[in-house]
Amino acid sequence: MDNLFFDKINEPYSTEAEQAVLGAILIDPNCYERVANVIRSSECFYIPQHRTIYGIIANLRMLNQKVDPLLVAEELKKSGEYDEAGSRNYLAQLAQSVPSVANVESYARLIKEKYELRTLMEAAAEMLRNAADEELPAETIMDAAEQKIYNIRQGTRENAPTRLSQILMDEVYDNLQKLSDPERAAEYRGIPTGFSLLDKYMTGLNKSDLILIGARPAMGKTSFALNIARNVSVQSKKKVVFFSLEMSREQLAQRILSTEARVESQKLRTGELSDDDWQRIAAATVALNHAELYLDDTANITVPEMKARIRKMRDVDCVIIDYLQLMTGTRRTDSRVQEVSEITRSLKLMAKDLQIPVITCSQLSRSTEGRGKSHRPQLSDLRESGSIEQDADIVLMLYRESYYDEEKNETVVTDENKAQVIVAKNRHGGTGDIDLHWNGAYTLFSTPELHRDA
Repeated sequence: MDNLFFDKINEPYSTEAEQAVLGAILIDPNCYERVANVIRSSECFYIPQHRTIYGIIANLRMLNQKVDPLLVAEELKKSGEYDEAGSRNYLAQLAQSVPSVANVESYARLIKEKYELRTLMEAAAEMLRNAADEELPAETIMDAAEQKIYNIRQGTRENAPTRLSQILMDEVYDNLQKLSDPERAAEYRGIPTGFSLLDKYMTGLNKSDLILIGARPAMGKTSFALNIARNVSVQSKKKVVFFSLEMSREQLAQRILSTEARVESQKLRTGELSDDDWQRIAAATVALNHAELYLDDTANITVPEMKARIRKMRDVDCVIIDYLQLMTGTRRTDSRVQEVSEITRSLKLMAKDLQIPVITCSQLSRSTEGRGKSHRPQLSDLRESGSIEQDADIVLMLYRESYYDEEKNETVVTDENKAQVIVAKNRHGGTGDIDLHWNGAYTLFSTPELHRDA
């Protein structure tokens, strides 16, 4: 830290706690698992030699090898931190410095506490420098400050490149172990959308993904997005925030209730409800009572404002936005294409920073309607900016052939309940078409198998 004020303050750390944690692991290697639940990275250690020793221990555990002081000493010698005699002497000193192996988690929490305080000091110093320089807008500095505080809460630091071996040990290997555990795998896999065939293509809704749902107006993109929101919150019991820039939260809730109760949405608008309808509505209300689905109908909301609200809510698992073309950027620009480019880039960064899937609906251009007999949407139909296609990890397009029946003037009418989701882009797998059943009265999409079983 090069700020003069912070240069006068000693950075907090505890040599004794660091020595005690390393010594406890050397005495009893089973302590590593207890420590690893608290200390996510060797960066939590302040003293460079301690960082090296912990990194060596973590690497040995990753390779399923026993933590042997002799092996650690050999690796320490290779690192250049100590010579052979020095490394063995220091490791022996660490083992002798342990007050009690039983308290190793308390020592680990103390190390983490000191690390978080140091990280806060670094973040505060950078904020002071940026504010004093007056080169960046206040809003940009505040957004960066929020991000840094959020990263500290999440136990991550993104202000410096990280070595591949550390990422493999601290993140990739840890994630693979969780996914391989049958009892815990469901917690770490992509969140199911509720559409089984779609999940096979996408492997569910994955962290940091920007997923786009494209369709022409009245094709059902809002209904499809609400169906996913309902499935994720009710079936998977995840926390979902649905931002609507077009419909009010009451209208959205009404649609969700219509879908859940299997009562025609028109009846909910007119109030012409039978006794059976009221019973269905009551049962649906009870079923939705515990759903962590939050609706926000703020008009002209920007991505930074969304981000701030999501952070304040904490533990949000998925964000859905309806829809992209109604959003506004944070910078003034004469070009709508540039504005949409900024918005899609910000949405992708939000998904990455918050480590959650972000789903956004988008209107397609009229070019689908002037394409002769085939009206199937394509990536080139995304309106206003090629950056939409570029920034999105997955692009889904809704298509119902019956939507175009009126202009065909043909006697044979397409099945009005037939719909397709076209996986037009997929960074994680293949592309293809998925058949769905559409029920306009209930604004409900479902897989054909579920519809037949109903």
